[in-house]
Amino acid sequence: MNRYGRLAMEHWQQVAPQRVAELEDPTAFFSTLGQQVETRVQELQDQLAGADVPGEDYLAKVGRLNMTRLQAEEMALSELVWLETSTDEPDPPSRTDELLWAIHRAANEDDDQPTT
Repeated sequence: MNRYGRLAMEHWQQVAPQRVAELEDPTAFFSTLGQQVETRVQELQDQLAGADVPGEDYLAKVGRLNMTRLQAEEMALSELVWLETSTDEPDPPSRTDELLWAIHRAANEDDDQPTT
């Protein structure tokens, strides 16, 4: 199992342990998933890197290629590995939301006052 497969297995065990428990052969599943991620990373990296930049020195090229590798990994992991945690309950309002509602209510109360 490659590092992407291990990363996926650790993530799924934390986020969706029930799904991992339902897998017939988790090791084979995550090994295959890791290979798919690695292939996708390479495809994306090739697309993102593009052609060599004229006049680009060695260190600039290494930096550009390293950055495209990181971007490709982020994209591939988002597509194939990261699971969204779902909850049936909406998130509670933030402190900012509460303050905005208080300001909104106060402004509307002023509008409801009769003018003389």
